[in-house]
Amino acid sequence: MNNKRQIFKYVLCDFLAAVLAWGALFLIRKTWLEATSFNDVNEVFSDKNFWVGIIVIPISWICLYIFQGAYKDVYRKSRLKELQQTAAASLLGVIVIFFALLLDDELTSYRYYYLSFCILLLIHFTLTYLGRLCITTHTAHLIHTRQIGYPTLMIGSSQKAYQTYLELENQEVYSGNKFVGFVKVNSSVDSHLESVMPCLGHVTDVNSLIEKYHIEEVLIAVEEKEKEQINQIIRTVDSRFADVLIKISPEQRDIIFGSVKINSIFHSPLITINPRLMEEWQYSLKRLLDILVSLIAMLILSPVYLITAILVKCSSPGPIFYAQERIGYHGKPFKMHKFRSMYVDAEKAGPALSKDNDPRITPFGRFMRKVRLDEIPQFYNVLRGTMSLVGPRPERQYFIDQIVERAPEYLLLQKIKPGITSWGQVKYGYAENVDEMVERLRYDLLYLENMSIATDVKILLYTVIIIIEGRGK
Repeated sequence: MNNKRQIFKYVLCDFLAAVLAWGALFLIRKTWLEATSFNDVNEVFSDKNFWVGIIVIPISWICLYIFQGAYKDVYRKSRLKELQQTAAASLLGVIVIFFALLLDDELTSYRYYYLSFCILLLIHFTLTYLGRLCITTHTAHLIHTRQIGYPTLMIGSSQKAYQTYLELENQEVYSGNKFVGFVKVNSSVDSHLESVMPCLGHVTDVNSLIEKYHIEEVLIAVEEKEKEQINQIIRTVDSRFADVLIKISPEQRDIIFGSVKINSIFHSPLITINPRLMEEWQYSLKRLLDILVSLIAMLILSPVYLITAILVKCSSPGPIFYAQERIGYHGKPFKMHKFRSMYVDAEKAGPALSKDNDPRITPFGRFMRKVRLDEIPQFYNVLRGTMSLVGPRPERQYFIDQIVERAPEYLLLQKIKPGITSWGQVKYGYAENVDEMVERLRYDLLYLENMSIATDVKILLYTVIIIIEGRGK
C-alpha cells in the first residue's frame, strides 16, 4: 500500500478545508458582521490579511496535525477516533487563531467575537472532518472488499494457526490481512495450513522475512507448548520494527482476564501489542524539547565547551573528542561523541567498562565524569536525532550480546532512542560490569512502561541535582 499517496490525500483535503474555512469566515465577517462598512465583494479579495491568511493559516493547521500525529497509520484510521482527533485539533487551532488574529479586529460588539469564533470552529471542523471521513470510508471499503490489505506473516504451523487463518478469512468484515506465508516454531507443519500459504522458514528468520516482504502485521498463533517462545518473538520484532503490528491469537483465559481488545464488532478477537509507548503528540513534543534544549544548552555552554576542550588537550596527549560506535534506535549503530576522559589506546586489550580508580581515566577525566562534563558533546547527537535528552544509555554491541544472554528483555530498550541521561543512569551512574548493567536494566524498563514528558522532566531535574552535587559515578 502506498502510504505517501494516502498521506498526501489527507494533507491536501486538510489544506483545502483550512483555505475554505478561512475564506468563508472572512466573507461572512465582511458581508454580515461588518455590513455597515461593506460596499463591494472585491474588498474581501483586495484585503492583504485575506491572502496572508489563505497561505499561512492552512500551513499552520498542517503543522498542528503533524504534531498531533494525524498522519500516522493512515490505513488503520478509525472514523470514531478521527472524529475525536479532528474535534480536539479544531478547538485548539481556532482558539489560537482567535487570540492571535481576530481579537484585535474592530467590531461594534463583543457578540461578534463570539460569533466569529463559533462560525470558524463549525465551518473548519465540518469541512475537515467531511474530507477525512470520505478518504477513511473509501479506504475501509477497499480493505473490506479485499482490494488492498496488510502484508501479514503468520508465526505458527500447527492446527491453531490454520484455525486462526480460517477465522480471519471467514469473518463477516474482512480485516485486511493478506498472508504472504508462515514460519515454523517447531518441525511439525499442519498440512491444511501449507495448502493455503507457503512456508517461508523458521521463526529465527522472522527479521529477514519482515524486511524482504515488507511485512506490516505479524500474527502469532502457537500451541500451548510453544508459548515460551512468544516473549522472545515479541521482543525481537517490537524492538526492531516500530511500524509492524503484532497480534496474538488468544486463549480462553486471555479473554476472561481482559487482555483482548477489539476495534470492530465484526472482527475476530486478537490481542494487539501496541507499538506506541506514548501518544503521538507526546513524541512530537519530546522531539521538539530535544531540539530546543540542545540548541539552548550548546549556546549557553559554548564557553564551557571551549575551556573543557583546552583542558582535555592539556591534560594528556590525544584528540579532544572521542567518538565510539553504540547501538541505538531499532538496533542501528551510530557514533556517540564525548570529551575524551581516558588516555589514548585505553582499550587496546579489548572492550572494558570503567570502574572506580580506573588507571585508564585521566585526572581531569575523573572530574569530568563526576559532573557529567564528558557527556555534553552528545547534545550534537540529540540535534541529529540519533539520541534524545532522556532515554536508556546506549551500549556497545560487545556488551549488549552479554546482557541479552542473561536478560533478553534488554532488546525492548531499542524501541526508543537512547538518551544523554536515564532513570538507570540517575540510580546507578556508569556501570562497572555486566552485572550492574543488568541491575540498571530494570530501571530503564520501568522508564519504558512509564514513559511520558513528565517523567522526562523529573529525570532531567534529578540529573541536574547530581551534576551540581558532583555525585556522578
